Order: sequence, then structure tokens, then C-alpha cells
Amino acid sequence: MSVYRPLSREEIETMEAAGCHAADWSQVQVADGFDPRRVRLVSFSGQVRIGALQGSVKLVGGVELPAELVDASIVDCTLGDDVRISRIGGCLAHYDIETGASIADVGTMITAPGATFGNGVKVVPVNEGGGREVRIFNELSSQLAYLYALHRYRPQLIDRLESIIDSYIDTVRSDRGHVGTGARIAHVGHIQDVNIGAYACIHGATELENGTILSEKQAPARVGSGVIATDFIIGEGSCVEGGALLDTTFVGQSVQIGKQFSAENSLFFANSEGFHGEACSIFAGPYTVTHHKSTLLIAGMYSFYNAGSGTNQSNHMYKLGPVHQGLVQRGSKTGSFSYMLWPSILGPFSVVIGKHLNSFDASALPFSYITDEDGDSFLTPGMNMHTVGTIRDGEKWPARDRRTASVKRDLIRFEIYSPYIADRMLQAEGIMQKLQEGVSREVEQVRYKGLLIKRLLLRTGARNYRTAVDLYLNDRISQRAAPVLDQGVAALRQALAAPEGAVYSREWADLSGLLLARDRMEAIEAGIESGSLDSVAAIQAAFETAWKAYDDDEWTWVRHAYHERIGKSVDDLTAEEIRDMAKAANKAQATSIKKVMADAEKEFDEIAAIGYGQDGGPDACAADVKAVRGSVQDNAFLQDMRKRLEALSS
Repeated sequence: MSVYRPLSREEIETMEAAGCHAADWSQVQVADGFDPRRVRLVSFSGQVRIGALQGSVKLVGGVELPAELVDASIVDCTLGDDVRISRIGGCLAHYDIETGASIADVGTMITAPGATFGNGVKVVPVNEGGGREVRIFNELSSQLAYLYALHRYRPQLIDRLESIIDSYIDTVRSDRGHVGTGARIAHVGHIQDVNIGAYACIHGATELENGTILSEKQAPARVGSGVIATDFIIGEGSCVEGGALLDTTFVGQSVQIGKQFSAENSLFFANSEGFHGEACSIFAGPYTVTHHKSTLLIAGMYSFYNAGSGTNQSNHMYKLGPVHQGLVQRGSKTGSFSYMLWPSILGPFSVVIGKHLNSFDASALPFSYITDEDGDSFLTPGMNMHTVGTIRDGEKWPARDRRTASVKRDLIRFEIYSPYIADRMLQAEGIMQKLQEGVSREVEQVRYKGLLIKRLLLRTGARNYRTAVDLYLNDRISQRAAPVLDQGVAALRQALAAPEGAVYSREWADLSGLLLARDRMEAIEAGIESGSLDSVAAIQAAFETAWKAYDDDEWTWVRHAYHERIGKSVDDLTAEEIRDMAKAANKAQATSIKKVMADAEKEFDEIAAIGYGQDGGPDACAADVKAVRGSVQDNAFLQDMRKRLEALSS
């Protein structure tokens, strides 16, 4: 901490000769290393403390300029060592500015008494009509927000969360704003009640009011040209630029928003992207992506989601207002110009194509395609299970985790196949069988929760779900046993035993990216309600424990599911049976990979080559495709699939 001293008479005279003025020079104090020759055309009001002015400050683009104070009105501020403040049109008031920060060409930058910097702002996600309000704060995670917004049926939980958040807000409430070490702020019209983290870059924004920009050296945040943001929080490593409009919005870590995107009353969590379109009252869980103009996401909850161009939903029946909501569960996609009428639920890893004018619930039917046929919504069960897109998604999500912050608040499990999905597939298998048993051969299609399913697909759907569940169980068992198969019965029994401290629940939940046993989730909620989890940090630690326990909890689920399905305990399996199981799993995986490869190879057929080889001869089309997109032989994804096939056969 710097030690400040009064100005000397010589220092005051030097600054006055350079056009400086103070209402009371005795209120201006400086630290060792202060150079009065670096202060020009500055007006001081109230208590102002200034650190050393000796070095230089690096600006946007790598340009370095001297640390100095030029052409500014500074009111009640503390300035760290080697800051640069220049050309402040109005005033810089009630801010503590850390070492190496720079502020240039800013209209007004002030903090009002009792500011909370966006903390405590009430966002209305999921249901535009209200009732699922989430008060945002700096440490908000997608998991806590999920419980807060979705579990309103537990009023004591909500009351306790409100109290915990109140306590947190009290810790950030202040009469003074903060600009972190190395932050760079330039060409901004107006800033009021905004905290700015270390190494953040705010360049060309129009107006920022009542917010926090979280930032650190390894994960700097950026707010760019034309941005207008009110009542907001922006997380570490995130970028909001290109004329984006944020109103009452939380932006989590490493989120990208720009190209005139607008968001109101919305939450965006890790690695989400919003460009061109519009979001209103949405809960965008991790990896929610919308890139296109004319795309409206409204009153819904999403995660690991990709919105096609022109995607739209309706939440207003023109009766009691916009009170309807939708759930698009993890890994799903909507095709270009798709439309869904809320309320509806789209099951995990599903695809919607076309316009759907009736509500539906496909939550128990993962990996499905829902298509529009002459105004009716048809579901093809399990169709998305063997597509190249699903496989690529499972690999690209962890590879595209941009978060570099020292703490990653959103706790994410990337697995496509998990107890959460396997239980859904078990349900789906039962639904297909029940529908098949209850319909005559004369019927062409059956109705299920607002959807039509062609009768001939029921048997195939049940078989696909059954095969996928068996593959999942066999694969997990054989993987668990593989390291000890040749080490004797005792080692095998130990490897297959239930882990100490693991939690078993038949049903699992997806808390906006975190897959966990339902009993573990309910234990966290009970801890919040009882007061044993009485702070944001304690709740986050409980979520982290659940994240770390995934492997043990998953194995416990596999043990129970295998026993229920096969009628035999995992503990009774022999090494030879497990070898046979591994062979069966390898064979099933090889079949699945071949289906995925066949789907991928369609991208190189004659239809996919339309438009290539313009103005060339007969051989130009194939040559052009190869030059632009490569070939079936050298495509990286297909090469990886071939290697997997070879490994399975070895």
C-alpha cells in the first residue's frame, strides 16, 4: 500500500503553471515517485491521492505512452502508480484506479453512493411473465442459477438463496468504483456505477451503466465499439462488442456477443455465443450458440444448443400474457426457420426441423428428429444417435472451452452418454414398446404427448434405444475391469466394487451443464435450506464435490442398472464374461462408427458437390471439391473414425 504525503509548494506551483487547479490543494496527496511535470490541465476536487508517475502505460495496439494526468477533472479518486488519465470530457469521480490503468477520451465516469455495480439486478429468464427471477451477482454459476430459476416449487430454498445473495451484495456495495491493474478504457461516452477488472479492455463503447466487468490477466474481458449495456455483469474472458445491446443481462465466462446482438432479461453461461439476433428472457446454459439474423430466442432454457438461422419461438397466446416457456435440453439443434410453440420440451440431443404449431413434450425421447409434415409434428425416435453431428459435438465442446480464468464457475460434464441419458433411453425403450403393444397393425401412426410417431418406427426405435443402453453398460463395465482382467479374482472384485461415498439415484439431473445424481442434487438443496450451506462459496464447493464425484456416482449407477436389466450382479461377473462383454461392446461401437462414417461420407457425394468446378471440364468438379474440402480419404474426422475402427479390431 502506498504511503501518501501532502504536496510541496514547488509541486503545486509546477502544476498550476501547467494549467492545473484544485479547490483545496491540501486535499491532494501523492506517493513517492510522483512527478508534477506529468500533470497538466487537471482540476482536482475533494480528496485525491496520486501514486508514482514515472513509467509508461501500454495502450490498445501495443503503443506505449507516458504515465500522466492530462486534461481531466478528477473528483475524490485514488490513483495507483503509473496510471494514464487523459481527455475526460466531464469528470472522473469516486473511483479507485489501480497501477498501470489507462483512461482516455471518456465523457463521464462516476460512481454514485451505495452502488452495487449490477449485483442484485433482477433478471427475468425462462418465463417472460415472471416468477423465475434470478438476481445476478459476480459469482453466479449456471448451477446456482438453475436451482434459483427452475426449482420454485421449493420456496424455502428460494428464500435461503435470496438471503445468501443479499449477504453477498452487501460485500460489494460501495460509494466508490474500481478499475483494476492494467485496465484500458478509451473512447467511451458514459460510464456510471461500473466496476472494471484487471487488464479489461473497454474500447469505443457508447454507454455502460450499473455493471461489473470481471477480468484478470490470464482472462481479460473486452467491451468494444458501440456497446450499450445497462444493469449487467460480464465475466472473465468474455467479449461484448460490435454494437451489442445488453439490458438486464448476465454474461458468464468466455462468452462472445456482438454483431448487433441484443439481449434483455437473459443469462448467458460459459462459452455461449450470440451474434446478429435477439434474446429475450432466456437462460442460455453453457455452449448456447446463436449466430444468425432473424433468430429470436425467447422465454426458454437451453444448453449445448445450436440455433439455426431464423429460429423462432412463441410464448404468447394472447390470453394471460407471455407466460409460456420452453425447455431445449442439452445437445439439441434447430434447423433454419424452425418454429416451436411454447410450452414445449425438446429432449436431449434432438433436432427440430420446420414449424410446429402445437405444444409437445419429447423429454423422454433423446436423439430424436422432430419434423413438420403438412402441419403435423412427427418424431423419429433415436435418429440422431448415429449422425456425424452428434459425435462431433461431443468432441468439439471440451476442445472449444475458451475459459482461462483462475476459477471456472460453471461446472460442466461433456459426456454424451451418461446415467442422465441412459435413463432417458431406458424410458424411451419402454415408451416405444408400450406404444407398439397398444396399437393395431392397421394404424399408420400413433400420438405421443403432442407428437406423431409412425407405427413402423416403434420397433426400430425400441431396438436402437435398447442397443445403445446395452452398449453403454457393457462399455463402462469392460473399461472398469480392463486394467485388472489378468490379475485374478480379488483384483477384479475390487475394481468392480461400489466406490465408498458414491451416491446412487435411478434418476439423474442436468443442472445446466453439471450431470449429477438426483439424490446428490437434493442433498445440496437440503443443505441450503437447513443453513449448512450458508454462503455462495459453500454452495459452489458442494457443486464442485458433485462434479468430482461424477465417475464414482456413474459407476454406482451402472452397477444398479446392469443388475436390474440383466438380473445378475456385476460382482458375479467373471473375467471371461467381461472379455466377451468387451468384444460385444467393440462390435457394437464399430457398427455405430460405420453408421457415423456413412453419414459423414454423404458430405462428399454428388449432391454435396453441386456448385463446384465452375467453368471447368468434366474432371473439374471432383478436383475442385478436393482442393476446397479435401476428400473422403484425407478428411480429419473420417481419418479419426478409421483409427477408432482399427483400434476396436486390434
